[in-house]
Amino acid sequence: MTESDLDLLAATRAGDGHAFAVFYRRRRGLALAFLSRRCGSAELTADLLAETFAAALAAVLDAERELPRDPVAWLLTIAHNKLVDGIRRGAVEAGARERLKMQPLQLDDGDLAEIEETAAEADLLGDLAKLLTREQLQALRARVLEERDYGEIASAMRCSEAVVRKRVSRALRILRHEMEGST
Repeated sequence: MTESDLDLLAATRAGDGHAFAVFYRRRRGLALAFLSRRCGSAELTADLLAETFAAALAAVLDAERELPRDPVAWLLTIAHNKLVDGIRRGAVEAGARERLKMQPLQLDDGDLAEIEETAAEADLLGDLAKLLTREQLQALRARVLEERDYGEIASAMRCSEAVVRKRVSRALRILRHEMEGST
């Protein structure tokens, strides 16, 4: 039986470093697709990807924090925040990687080509559109990718906050089921 993302994060917190490696391999493509669409640069994407997973690992290892209920949305939120912070500063922060004593990234032309190829193949919204209804995709995009609040989304979609919450919840459940079935 394949472990869920939450199981992998819990195992990581319990000291199983291999579990986080499995989580990384499982979700790297998704985070890469998300970041590459917004960066335009393979080098910047690689830096943000490394910082995203380093920050995720640091959060998982912090026993004072609760583990995320939805690891995929949580990971994409970290990626989004790292991207926004990088834009504000004009450079990608390396704080999480430094706290974990990770070595700086050393990328060669092959690495950059692989990042660009993976990003070109990843049509995140297209893939989501195949799985979700239009309303679910619209609500998920607004809430998870754009980080808008439920009230604002409800107003734009001309429905109640409860309906938006349900659409986001259903979309995440569908994605979770799909991702667990593909691993």
